[in-house]
Amino acid sequence: MSEKTYKIELTPPDIAPYRSGNTGVDFVTTLDSNEPGPHVMVNAVVHGNELCGAVAVDFLFKHGIRPTRGKLTLSFANHEAYQRFDPSDPSATRFVDEDFNRLWSPEVLEGPRDSVELRRARALRPIIDEADILLDIHSMQTGCPPLIMAGPLPKGRELAAAVGFPAHVVIDAGHAAGRRMRDYGGFGDPLSAKNAILVECGQHWEASSGPVAIESTLRFLRHLDVIDPGFANAHLREAPPAPQKFIEGTEAVTIKTDRFEFVDEFHGLETIPTAGTVLAHDGDEPIVTPYDDCVLIMPSRRLQPGQTAVRFGRYIA
Repeated sequence: MSEKTYKIELTPPDIAPYRSGNTGVDFVTTLDSNEPGPHVMVNAVVHGNELCGAVAVDFLFKHGIRPTRGKLTLSFANHEAYQRFDPSDPSATRFVDEDFNRLWSPEVLEGPRDSVELRRARALRPIIDEADILLDIHSMQTGCPPLIMAGPLPKGRELAAAVGFPAHVVIDAGHAAGRRMRDYGGFGDPLSAKNAILVECGQHWEASSGPVAIESTLRFLRHLDVIDPGFANAHLREAPPAPQKFIEGTEAVTIKTDRFEFVDEFHGLETIPTAGTVLAHDGDEPIVTPYDDCVLIMPSRRLQPGQTAVRFGRYIA
């Protein structure tokens, strides 16, 4: 299914009022409680066509959120792509020059390349270096249930479980095409106390992705005890969240040719019962499930060489 077949149900918030911030970096604001505590960062619009993160951060601003301890940084990452969002061609503004979420290694950030996204990543890097704990808010191409990408380390899994929402948690190692922000620096270091999770709030433009982003953010901040729990509780659904299920990602399928094609329409979290089931063809090579009860993680519609087509995983205790 093409992204263009989805109705645009979300209205992108106007983020222009947040440009100046107070950090010296456009669209980044740090709120300081002047009390001891962690430096927590909530980041939106790594991809310019993913609107729900902007909905959540705009919600915090409009409700005058203030940390009760430590610092809280609110960021609109790839604001240039976001501000170009066009509902008539909503997939076009994922980025301006290149994927912002594949740049987060020292080799790339300190290398000779140049792009709109790299310049922005380099500007944001000192802010992110100061953060102790990160929530990075995203959405997906297809109507897959919301999920947390917890990274490969136990500390990411523990943070996802403590937040408790959404219901599906993927333990994964990212993409061959480049490192994500949630894996950058201390976030991806097992010896560091820094930590991060990435939340995928549903399909990019479905109305439900906005409330999922807000709930994920409030539960994240409430768990860290950096906002008034009464404020969070007043804006959470009364029903408790569904029990979480954990999926261990075991491998990613990286596209080799410009003739990659799935054999069926997959949306994500489908469980394929039999090992060896053909899911796609990459040129003349069949792509098959490696084991029984294989879970498909975020099958892509951007089927270009070097990109991740789908990741395989299995439910674990």
